[in-house]
Amino acid sequence: MKSLLEIIARHKAGKAVGIYSVCCAHPLIIEAALRFAKQQGSPALIEATSNQVNQEGGYTGMRPADFARLVHEIAARVGLSPGQVMLGGDHLGPNCWQQLPAETAMRNAERLIADYLAAGFRKIHLDCSMSCVGDPVPLSDSTVAARAARLCAIAERAWRKAGGEAPVYIVGTEVPVPGGAHEALHELTPTAPAAAAATIAAHRRAFDEVGLHDAWSRVIGLVVQPGVEFDHYQVVDFQPGGVGELSAVVATQKQMLYEAHSTDYQRADNLRALVRGHFAILKVGPALSFALREALFALDQIETELLGSERASGLRRTILKAMETDPRYWQRYYSSSGAQLRLDWQYSLSDRIRYYWPQPAVAAALERLFANFGERAPPLALLSQYLPAGYQAVREGHIKPDARELAMHHVSLVLGQYAAACGQSVLRSDDASAA
Repeated sequence: MKSLLEIIARHKAGKAVGIYSVCCAHPLIIEAALRFAKQQGSPALIEATSNQVNQEGGYTGMRPADFARLVHEIAARVGLSPGQVMLGGDHLGPNCWQQLPAETAMRNAERLIADYLAAGFRKIHLDCSMSCVGDPVPLSDSTVAARAARLCAIAERAWRKAGGEAPVYIVGTEVPVPGGAHEALHELTPTAPAAAAATIAAHRRAFDEVGLHDAWSRVIGLVVQPGVEFDHYQVVDFQPGGVGELSAVVATQKQMLYEAHSTDYQRADNLRALVRGHFAILKVGPALSFALREALFALDQIETELLGSERASGLRRTILKAMETDPRYWQRYYSSSGAQLRLDWQYSLSDRIRYYWPQPAVAAALERLFANFGERAPPLALLSQYLPAGYQAVREGHIKPDARELAMHHVSLVLGQYAAACGQSVLRSDDASAA
């Protein structure tokens, strides 16, 4: 965590710098992020979310040790030094077990935390903001803080057993819904400054009560609502003028910054403004998987035009069939039907399609698509039609006309915006893709 702590120290010294966190489990997105970090000479912060990766496998089928192994194997393959890779756990708490009584859910969360620490994750978001069976709605600051302290104690014990760098923590009760809002949004009210101050005080008190004084010195971030969010088809843009007093609250904290969730799809100038306003840890997830989906659908279209539907992989058709057959990952979020539902499946900014890439039939179709393009590169004319930024990168010699390279290049375009917002010396995203 040395690189992360150095960034926080520089920010606290008055530099408009930050760090972005890649919250995606897809191997292609992870590889794109690690390649980009290598080219930039910057640290890579890769995070797994509790519903993606947990002791039960999550929707990816991976446990914490599996995810850590995947990231490190990809880093080794692309030549990124282990010291540049940081692993984080997002929304770690009872999130996956809200349908259970609180004590049962918390025991599951304890196992979750211990497994993440044992696997080498050292940036830990302690999120106990959700109500479980038998809990009031919403939970009080004191209850959330007490549960976070309980999990922090587990994390500290697991770290001391495993060894390595000391973990750092993110806390906070006003946590945006993971993956975007369910309902249509028009505007959001940022967290009240007094509420942010009260949350800090409640957590510090809870940590002190169980003797976590040293751990409190490693609480580096607070999650609040800066007034950013996205729903299925629109984005609520950051309004820098509305958060001055909120920014001032965290400015008084020696080691703490704000962690901004749901920054996906914000304009580049808004991302820069967030960092300047002390929202200097920028989480991004669906915007990256959305970009990957854009690229893969474009490649699917090119493949179909080249080979015909009978010889092509049918990737798009396969993933839509998977969503129709297994609705568990989208049915709580989409209330539409017919043509509108098919639009939601494919194009919603919440990108629920991301849950289906690991399914065996979908993964097999993707590998077939890549194999087909291994035999015949996509023609420039079709690249220009369906992936114009990729076409330009190929024409300028920054990447090869390879399907995997084109998909990762498209993801790197988003990464470039985040790197620039965080004050990194950004190279061309095309150059980063070719690394």
